Order: sequence, then structure tokens, then C-alpha cells
Amino acid sequence: MGDQRLRQGLLRHGYEELPITGEHALLVRTLPALHKDPFDRMLIAQAQSEGLTLLTADKELAAYGAPCKLV
Repeated sequence: MGDQRLRQGLLRHGYEELPITGEHALLVRTLPALHKDPFDRMLIAQAQSEGLTLLTADKELAAYGAPCKLV
């Protein structure tokens, strides 16, 4: 129940959900194999495709450079 309330609150305050598209999936295949986690690689592909910055504390993920930013 708490997770659903968090999601509803975020959406109510202007956060937008980003669906995974076929374009995102195809872009994952073009990424170098610097990071093994497929979900993290999908986040990178989404950020690239959508012109977003992906904030991360993961140094391996940040090794991709833009659109990743180590925080």
C-alpha cells in the first residue's frame, strides 16, 4: 500500500512515468558491455533516447559517460 501511495503522490506532483519502447530496447544493443545489469543498461538507453540525464552513484554505470552523471 505504501508503494502505491508514493507513486500516486509523485504523479500528482508532476512526475511522469517513462515507458520502455522498442526504440529503447534496440538502443540497448548498441551500448558497450561496461555494465552487466540489463535494467541499468535500459535506463541508459532511455536517457540517451529521451535526452535525459541519469544520476547514479554506480561508478561502473557512470563509465558510460553522458547521459550518466556520477553523484
